[in-house]
Amino acid sequence: MQKGGIFLNTEKKYKSVQGKQRAAGWAFLMPATILIFVMSFWPMIQAFIMSLQTGSSANLKWANPITFNYTRMWQDKLFRGAVFNTFFYLIIQVPIMLVLAILLAQLLNNKHLKFKGLFRTMIFLPCATSLVGYALIFKSLFATQGLINDVLVRLGILETNYNFLGTTGSARVVIILALLWRWTGYNMVFYLAGLQNIEYSVYEAAKIDGANGWKTFWHITVPLLRPTIIMTFIMSINGTLQLFDESVNLTKGGPANSTITMSHYIYNNSFGEGVANFGYASAMSFVVFIMVAILAFINLKVGDKRD
Repeated sequence: MQKGGIFLNTEKKYKSVQGKQRAAGWAFLMPATILIFVMSFWPMIQAFIMSLQTGSSANLKWANPITFNYTRMWQDKLFRGAVFNTFFYLIIQVPIMLVLAILLAQLLNNKHLKFKGLFRTMIFLPCATSLVGYALIFKSLFATQGLINDVLVRLGILETNYNFLGTTGSARVVIILALLWRWTGYNMVFYLAGLQNIEYSVYEAAKIDGANGWKTFWHITVPLLRPTIIMTFIMSINGTLQLFDESVNLTKGGPANSTITMSHYIYNNSFGEGVANFGYASAMSFVVFIMVAILAFINLKVGDKRD
């Protein structure tokens, strides 16, 4: 009986300690949880409610039918054009950017390379520039009387100055080039951190086994970097689907709204010229949120190779 009593007392003390630990854990988590709910989830709920309403900001009322903003969205040619432009940037720019980032990280991870710190800083430095600032710089560079036109004319590649930002195809290319310049170094840092966590002995063993550089990169580096690749891919998709600054400051959505993005169009409906249509803008915002969630889920499922 005495042994049984000691065992019961020990079990009670253990459960008491566990209870206190759980209570302490929740005490630490609750402030952050409340802030995340108030600052993130509550605005999402409000946006969804607002997406079911129509009218000006001072006179919102329930839409009739309730899905009016969502059905209107797919009949809106300008919104469909904004979706096309955004996915065009996503499909072209994101893969190029991530491949360049991995290759640069691989080159700069070479322990025999001199001035590694200088090269890393130079490639990462564009990330330190402001979004508005770098967009205006590219706008100046590719202007009709800008530096790029001047150089191309002097080299004889162009006979006369070309309106890069006034032509749909070239304006989209300029936006993609600007995004590559701004964000490649940012992603390179993640890959560089991942590469530095890979033991150098792994590469030495592959070299002894006769693996060349390409086989080593494809069969060792890429599989070991898979979690980092998935993370950067999801972040890049998220950022590109919410692309705003480049469309506003670089091309202003032109020419004739041919480079406008979804976020830019949402902004125009919310705070642009005319009556602020917050209900319609909220519906479009919610669709963007769903797109981001679906693509992130697909990436996680495709990239998860666990048995």
